[in-house]
Amino acid sequence: MKKIAFYGKGGIGKSTTQQNTAAAMAYFHDQKVFIHGCDPKADSTRMILGGMNQKTIMDTLRDDGAELVTVDKVVSSGFGGIKCTESGGPEPGVGCAGRGVITAIDLMEAQGAYTPELNYVFYDVLGDVVCGGFAMPIRDGKAQEVYIVVSGEMMAVYAANNICKGLVKYAKQSGVRLGGLVCNSRKVDKEREFIEEFATAIGTQMIHFVPRDNIVQKAEFNKKTVIEYDEKCNQAHEYSELARKIIANDNFVVPKPLTMPELEAMVVKYGIAE
Repeated sequence: MKKIAFYGKGGIGKSTTQQNTAAAMAYFHDQKVFIHGCDPKADSTRMILGGMNQKTIMDTLRDDGAELVTVDKVVSSGFGGIKCTESGGPEPGVGCAGRGVITAIDLMEAQGAYTPELNYVFYDVLGDVVCGGFAMPIRDGKAQEVYIVVSGEMMAVYAANNICKGLVKYAKQSGVRLGGLVCNSRKVDKEREFIEEFATAIGTQMIHFVPRDNIVQKAEFNKKTVIEYDEKCNQAHEYSELARKIIANDNFVVPKPLTMPELEAMVVKYGIAE
């Protein structure tokens, strides 16, 4: 069983990317996948389950108490037999959402939710936060592999570089490694070249370039992954390729984040490119 954490700037399409990748793994590559959403919005499994209709672990804890929380209550099956759970979080404005991640993952491990027949566990982690509870998947060795979803936009690359700093901090104690960058295209000028150069500079790879396609949004509006919505479309093929590359990947590194002047120079270079 491989455990993977997906990170990336908030709004970059991280949850969309990981759900479509999970669906492709299950449907095209016969992999058994478990998605553990680590975002208080509890939207990491929406397209797999056909809507945000799953009670979160934290809500169940508050309503029933820890002794009554069972896998049957908080884990649901969706498209392709993918198992799903959502950590959830505190009520808005109260408490620390990061603590909810810690509590939820520990509880799932104690309950034996990550069963031996699974090929992959995906942790879908909130935005670009790499502190406290949101760093748990990489801090405490819960995840062995990390993929960062990025685009050619300036702040997405800044966030990726910042996440790499967190990886360096925890790599020695937990053994976590970076598997690569997934470029979720925003059709920025010279986007592919920018992300490939950035990946090389920090010592990793751009494992796949996912082109922008409005069918992704159409599928989301219908509460489906692209693979369930139209398995023969080009975007389904792209996610299948990303899934295949993750399955076959053996290029795992401790990244070498850029200094701010180095990163600024690269951003400027591509900002003025014609």
